[in-house]
Amino acid sequence: MEQRLNIPNSLSAYRILALPFIVWAIIAGNNTAFIVLLSVNFVTDILDGFIARRFNRITEFGARLDSLADIGTYLMAFAGMIVLEREFVSDHAIEFYALTGLYASVQLTALIRFGRTTSFHLYSSKITGYVQGIFIFCFFLFGYNAWFYYTMLAISYLAYLEGLIIVLMIPELRSNVKGIWFMLRKNGKIS
Repeated sequence: MEQRLNIPNSLSAYRILALPFIVWAIIAGNNTAFIVLLSVNFVTDILDGFIARRFNRITEFGARLDSLADIGTYLMAFAGMIVLEREFVSDHAIEFYALTGLYASVQLTALIRFGRTTSFHLYSSKITGYVQGIFIFCFFLFGYNAWFYYTMLAISYLAYLEGLIIVLMIPELRSNVKGIWFMLRKNGKIS
């Protein structure tokens, strides 16, 4: 039986409990509270994964809890951008909504096929999370940087496409899939 009460799961639970406070910051128009709370969620996301791997606390429950916290944090990041940086989102509407649509398509496809959202923890998704978190943090502190914005978009699109391909390929939803290459290699499709 897997241990559910541990430090990584507690950090994921914190991220979920922080979501209403992030909503408050968005509604109140408090950019400082928004970026501080969101940054703490990003850092605790990094820590929960590191601690789980380092101290062998990886569990199916923890993977699902972490993914739920990731989805909530991700939605809050997008909501914060839409509400607090309306002009920026309006100026970049096509790529911004394509990004959110592609992300949503991965989760909706998983819901339709398997009755729940993904908890893959792809390497590409981890990289994307770091890049997006750094972009949002830098955007709120230092302003817009076109090069960084389009790099973040390209990395994000590729990661979400990988997630969508995996959701469409696998016969059953499972956690902790590293990526397409690892999945094909494990199944003997490539050597």
